[in-house]
Amino acid sequence: MAHLLGTSFVPSASGLRRSPGLHVAGRHGSRGATRIQAKIREIFMPALSSTMTEGKIVSWTKSEGDKLSKGESVVVVESDKADMDVETFYDGYLAAIMVEEGGVAPVGSAIALLAESEAEIDEAKSKASANSSSSSSAPSPPPPSPSPIAEPEKIAVNVAPVATAVAAAVASTHPASEGGKRVVASPYAKKLAKELKVDLGRIVGSGPMGRIVAKDVEAAASTAVADVAPVGHPVAAAAPAGIELGTVEPFTTMQGAVSRNMLESLAVPTFRVGYTITTDALDALYKKIKSKGVTMTALLAKATALALVKHPVVNSSCRDGKSFTYNSSINIAVAVAIDGGLITPVLPDADKVDIYSLSRKWKELVDKARAKQLQPHEYNSGTFTLSNLGMFGVDRFDAILPPGTGAIMAVGASQPSVVASKDGRIGMKNQMQVNVTADHRVIYGADLASFLQTLAKIIEDPKDLTF
Repeated sequence: MAHLLGTSFVPSASGLRRSPGLHVAGRHGSRGATRIQAKIREIFMPALSSTMTEGKIVSWTKSEGDKLSKGESVVVVESDKADMDVETFYDGYLAAIMVEEGGVAPVGSAIALLAESEAEIDEAKSKASANSSSSSSAPSPPPPSPSPIAEPEKIAVNVAPVATAVAAAVASTHPASEGGKRVVASPYAKKLAKELKVDLGRIVGSGPMGRIVAKDVEAAASTAVADVAPVGHPVAAAAPAGIELGTVEPFTTMQGAVSRNMLESLAVPTFRVGYTITTDALDALYKKIKSKGVTMTALLAKATALALVKHPVVNSSCRDGKSFTYNSSINIAVAVAIDGGLITPVLPDADKVDIYSLSRKWKELVDKARAKQLQPHEYNSGTFTLSNLGMFGVDRFDAILPPGTGAIMAVGASQPSVVASKDGRIGMKNQMQVNVTADHRVIYGADLASFLQTLAKIIEDPKDLTF
């Protein structure tokens, strides 16, 4: 699995040592004795995507001293697009946590130490303390040691998506307890609860398997403060939940990735073309098949894909500034706002998939996106992007071109408009504004104008959308 994560497995040379003058006991025995030195291994920050350079610890699912079994979840790591559950490939004991919850570590760096047996836990903690001291001060030659500590070997980890659990109502047996006896909380959450004088037994955990994490303790402390506010005193208007006005917040991993992409987009020469499309026929079709699970997003994606079939240059992309690629597939990426960021789930081969399957796929992708469970190929393989703010009543806007693609289309709301027919009559029609931002190195004004004309014909006569 290590090759999938872009990480390495480095076996320790000191894992099995033969003491001087002694011999390994064979089948028939020997006069000597064998000394096997247990291993201390590093749990290191995995690369969860090809663009990931660092990761943030969301929560530790195990505490220091806990016994671990191969394949068991140890920590939840936030990548640039998803939260991933990191599992160990070895049995042992979680001896030392080197990066606490909320901390950030570079890919490949140690975030914890795993001891093979309980006897090595203290040795591992000493190693972790030594590493911590050396990283916070100038490096100096280490003093000679009578019994050198074995260099820890890095653990390859298995990674799988993990959804953020939703807090449930308080029950008689706490979900973060084992049979109502022991409250399961992360080390940092326990420390925070002690500082804020919060009773962990009264908190419902939102971490994996109901585990209490730091944000649960902070929420409980905020609730307690609100409950004891003096009656009769004026209270200032409250900020949105979880926001403390006047504070400076560092970017989350996802926000950092979005920021880098936006800066990269500035290097691409773009231009914009707008078009007005009548949507009466599309609206009527949507009302007719909505009960079968069809979404407006799927209809727009399907219409866009069919138009791109006739205009492959609009589905092309330029990555090196010297050439461009006519993409072999039409993969429609659709921007979705999620908590703390933005992601673009991809509908692959949208021109070939029927509208009902496309709608089911879209619902599945949105659910996974909001649970931060999307796999890289489900959000980074788009060839053309849609951004729809029409559901918020926005009538028109411009979108920023995602890196590595040729065009993005911003879709506004469909609204009743007074229009004149060709014979001079005045009437009412539902119309929407679309604006396409394109890479001018590859796509020209005439290309977009022709594409938008084709798109308008498909939307104004949408019979092909249900085939």
